[in-house]
Amino acid sequence: MSEERSERKIGPFSLPSNFEWKEFPQEEFEWFVKEVEKRFGLNLSSYKPQRVKRRTELLLRKYNVDYRKYLEMLVQSKKHLDEFLDKMTINVTEFFRNPEKWWELRNDVIPLISQNTLRMRFWSAGCSSGEEPYSLAILVHELKLSHKAWILATDIDIGVLRKAREGIYEERSLVSTPQEYVEKYFERLPDGRYRIKDFVKKTVEFRRHDLLKDPFEKNLDLIVCRNVVIYFEPEAKNELYRKFAESLKVGGFLFVGNTERIFNYKELGFEIYRPFIYRKVK
Repeated sequence: MSEERSERKIGPFSLPSNFEWKEFPQEEFEWFVKEVEKRFGLNLSSYKPQRVKRRTELLLRKYNVDYRKYLEMLVQSKKHLDEFLDKMTINVTEFFRNPEKWWELRNDVIPLISQNTLRMRFWSAGCSSGEEPYSLAILVHELKLSHKAWILATDIDIGVLRKAREGIYEERSLVSTPQEYVEKYFERLPDGRYRIKDFVKKTVEFRRHDLLKDPFEKNLDLIVCRNVVIYFEPEAKNELYRKFAESLKVGGFLFVGNTERIFNYKELGFEIYRPFIYRKVK
């Protein structure tokens, strides 16, 4: 008689219920972080260290290796490197997450931007699998402003960017999407998933970008960066908000997640336009 195998979840991992946690030495972890930056250009030291360590060590246990052997695996195998990057980033999202905030963009923020510029420049920073920039694209189509909108969408994870360009989503991703938008902007596939229509896709340009080391675009009208900076250390978080402020035009907007507050927003030249929507005033 076979035993039923029960599992529990830790972050994105499924583990046996009898899993016992044993940590690797801190000095090995610190060596690994330095090597990852040296070899792949990924600065893990700006992320919350306990989160990075815990997730990495789940992968070490999965393959029954130490940090040195695991680094060799990352160097030799693109598949393992992609898996590692995927586990370091949080890619849980949906269309129009916290919908009342998106309706504020639709009804107020985007029309205001449109009044003041001939070409609207938007950036979805840390766009994950594309739900956020496509939500933005749907709104500009709803407002009949797609002809004057450029939407850049970036993420460090090439795996999720691949999925974003493909534009196919499970029904659960549409839980906050009005039915009229689903009918107008998506095609239902035979397997029950939904594909974003091509005319929406054409509004968005996807690129790989590391928020912690790559240069930022300038003269932007709107930056959407939601539920990304919460995973960074305070110093990296403050630097990121400063660079966002520098990237925006005066009068531009920064839209953050519903758990994120910028406490020094006045120092950065922002005012609170709406809760979690900041406007650059100087």
